[in-house]
Amino acid sequence: MFHSNRPIHKVPFTPFDIIIECCSIGLLVYIWVHFAMVFGELPETVPSHFNSAGQPDSYSGKNFLFFLPILATGLYILMFVLTKYPYQHNYMVNITEENAPQQYRFSVTVLRVVNLLCTIMFAYINYQILLGAKTNETDLGMGFVITIIGASILLPIVILIYQKRMIK
Repeated sequence: MFHSNRPIHKVPFTPFDIIIECCSIGLLVYIWVHFAMVFGELPETVPSHFNSAGQPDSYSGKNFLFFLPILATGLYILMFVLTKYPYQHNYMVNITEENAPQQYRFSVTVLRVVNLLCTIMFAYINYQILLGAKTNETDLGMGFVITIIGASILLPIVILIYQKRMIK
């Protein structure tokens, strides 16, 4: 849904935004460099899916591993582009000329942080899959699953609490 009646404001980069974006881009570079360095050493069959305990339960040809860096890069680009259009985001309040700068800033910051967290997750998964493919001992671990579920629950709660404080 397009929100044509919302004010359009550019959200300038802050030092925090620059740090977040540099970290995300650095992780993407790491994913691609690590992938390029170990790809030739990998066996022809590698783990491609993991069960809820983090154990591999499906295998594919090693060319399948191109999927993770491509997906991580594509997701980063998509979310980065979305930060340019905060007036199109969903909000829990009616956006007015007065509250738009603050609401847009918050929305863009949340999107950048989520983008970084996704990039961290992809970097970790990519690292573990490549390491496991080389050593034949792939295990993302239950801690990874708990961390992802915990972050998926805690991040929206933190956002809601902060959003409520912004409204008051």
